[in-house]
Amino acid sequence: MRLFRKRNPNVNIADYSVLHADIHSHLLPGIDDGSPDIETSLELIRGMKALGYKKLITTPHIMWDVYKNTNSIILEKLQYLKTKLKDEQIDIEIEAAAEYFIDDHLGELVERRERLLTFGNNLILVEFSMVSQPFEWKKTLFEMQIQGYQPVIAHPERYAYLDRNKNFYDELKSAGYLFQLNMLSLSGQYGSSVTELARYLTRKGYYDLIGTDLHHVRHLEALKNPSVVSSIQPLLDSGKILNPTL
Repeated sequence: MRLFRKRNPNVNIADYSVLHADIHSHLLPGIDDGSPDIETSLELIRGMKALGYKKLITTPHIMWDVYKNTNSIILEKLQYLKTKLKDEQIDIEIEAAAEYFIDDHLGELVERRERLLTFGNNLILVEFSMVSQPFEWKKTLFEMQIQGYQPVIAHPERYAYLDRNKNFYDELKSAGYLFQLNMLSLSGQYGSSVTELARYLTRKGYYDLIGTDLHHVRHLEALKNPSVVSSIQPLLDSGKILNPTL
């Protein structure tokens, strides 16, 4: 299925309805580096609905040195947002999970077997440092698997230091972890090195999920660009992307 629709014969409009669900965004107001307030949250969600999404799984950061979010904080904000969506008559399904940074705090949560925020069939979004490979990733992710979670590596193409150690990607896939592409990575929004890594992982057939990683209106505007739409079409044609199943 092609990701375009025509408003008139001369204009292509991005249509992501074939994906059904977005699984990575920062839409809850005022708790991380995403939407700063409820008005922005509503604007972003209206924009996502206009792009054809039927379900949004928003994933605020849990990064203990910066964003000390907890299950209760996230779920309370989700309920507040749902109430506002109902008031504004914005008809879209929305859930909340989290984007867990692999740090000591996450290790402690896993060690204590505290319930983590997931989506789908116990999928859990995790991210690495942008500057260096985490030390305890094997222990933490393996223990997650033991507890029945399915780790999803957020935007692996953005870890530029792995360009010199691509075998690490093979190790992650061999361990059974899913990969989530940031949709804007393939179209150059994060720079050429990220684009090249995204293309490499696409050629390897390593991506399982696609997310917008939507933070602000600039991201929303970028998603409307036909180059973004075209860049992910081969992944959809592969039949491996899991978003429509969520």
